[in-house]
Amino acid sequence: MNGAEYIVKFLEKKGVDLVFGYPGGVVLFLYDVLGRSSIKHILTRHEQGAIHGADGYARVTGRTGVCLATSGPGATNLVTGIANAHLDSVPILVITGQVGVDSIGRDSFQEADIVGITMPITKHNYLVKELDRLPGVLEEAWNVAREGRPGPVLIDIPKNIFTGTADFPEAVCNLPNRKIPLKNGLTRQLERIAKVLKEAQRPLIFAGGGVISSGAEEALAEFRGYSEIPVVTSLMGKGAIPEEPGGSLGMVGMHGRPAANLALSQCDVLLALGARFSDRVTGNPQNFLPETCIIHVDIDPAELSKNVHADFPVVSDVQTFLKLLLQRLKEENSKPTIQPWLTQINSWEKEFTLSYQQGSLLKPQEIIKEVARQAVNEPIVVTDVGQHQMFTAQYYPVKGKRNFVTSGGLGTMGFGLPAAMGAAFGRPGETVVLFTGDGGFQMTVQELAVMAQYQLPVKVFILNNSCLGMVRQWQELFFKGHYAHSLFTSGPNFVKLAEAYGVKGLQIAKSEDLKVVVQEAFSYPGPVVVECIVDQKENVLPIIPPGGKPNEMLGRWHGEAHVSRLS
Repeated sequence: MNGAEYIVKFLEKKGVDLVFGYPGGVVLFLYDVLGRSSIKHILTRHEQGAIHGADGYARVTGRTGVCLATSGPGATNLVTGIANAHLDSVPILVITGQVGVDSIGRDSFQEADIVGITMPITKHNYLVKELDRLPGVLEEAWNVAREGRPGPVLIDIPKNIFTGTADFPEAVCNLPNRKIPLKNGLTRQLERIAKVLKEAQRPLIFAGGGVISSGAEEALAEFRGYSEIPVVTSLMGKGAIPEEPGGSLGMVGMHGRPAANLALSQCDVLLALGARFSDRVTGNPQNFLPETCIIHVDIDPAELSKNVHADFPVVSDVQTFLKLLLQRLKEENSKPTIQPWLTQINSWEKEFTLSYQQGSLLKPQEIIKEVARQAVNEPIVVTDVGQHQMFTAQYYPVKGKRNFVTSGGLGTMGFGLPAAMGAAFGRPGETVVLFTGDGGFQMTVQELAVMAQYQLPVKVFILNNSCLGMVRQWQELFFKGHYAHSLFTSGPNFVKLAEAYGVKGLQIAKSEDLKVVVQEAFSYPGPVVVECIVDQKENVLPIIPPGGKPNEMLGRWHGEAHVSRLS
């Protein structure tokens, strides 16, 4: 068979049922074979839609997303999405076409060094120049994307590799073994960690995205139930444990919930699970919890003590670690005695609740709360990036497994719509709710065509404040209200825009219409775009100023109208 046939057969054997892509000249041979395959191909309207779609698919299913693109601009249009998946540890196999081997380096038509371009933003990447290396590269790339800390892997394949033929069962797979076994003292560490937790007076669990990547949600819930240690999450860890009493206190960090940030600032032992300790959580890492004993568990040893010094750095899969630690605690019949700590946290939750001032203008928070109230069967919640993202993280209580999808590390505007599309394909029949802004929505709006084509049950709520909300907020708070190029003086009619794509369009401009319109959106079986005209001046509170500590929050406390500091 030829190279194109082998690639498609390989994907079929790996159980790939769906790929996202956009064809072009050098991949036509691959598409010719794919067009006769059982694999479903989703023709997005832009390559960025394809990579974000594969990303959303991978996040909600736990499977590897697959994305295809042609050479040159087709490949370079994937770059933002690859970087996004890399920072959020999402397994994606990216296959790009390349000009023929003899044409590489000659500035040929639609040639770009995509391997060089993406080297810093992939877990690994390959340029296949010999046909007999194709089987080995595909197998290793698939494993690299999934094993350990997941991530995107790119394979760049020249045009003549697609067309060349070989007796592949006898092809030589001579790739070197790059895997170096690590010495792991987990068994020895467990004894010391169990002792530290038992003696802790104010312990706290910090759950990051690694909990979800490792499928450790049930293990975390069981450990939380036995130890009674309270849990906070990062943005990427939202949904790792249900946000309800006995579950998560909510997100910590720059826009974290007050009780969660206060618990973080005053804990004496922090058990961090699959978290990167990004600057959005730590602020100035030099000032982050200097007196706290930090136990940091991560599958990637490069993350340990990278941003924050770990007293107990543990290289382990989160699920494995939690099961072994719980087993040890049960064998010793020991757990921390922390009732005063739980009482204090409960007091903070009651005293410092999230609040906003209702007025004549529609507020983003009330929309999110109403959508959450009316949603049934725990829909998949997707966000774009900006103020609405933080409002959703604060006000939407996620309970289902792998039910929260957002761009964390890269903060990619335009991620939301194609990611929601990918999520809908990944879990057919389930409702997807997308919260997005008028800025981010317009960056990838063309993917509405795919939603209309497949009648995907995606409910899009555009929180339209006619500005770049988070930019405007920072300009108000930290640049003396100098709104330089952050306000939109014109914009489309989003209802008509949706209808032009064949999608149902609705609008909410007043609070009294909110309940009825949300109900109409959910009752409609196909995709819906709901434009919500919201207060342009509404800010995301609380907020920790740049470099601040977890307890140095600006917000409205005790129902007061003005913004004050809590520290």
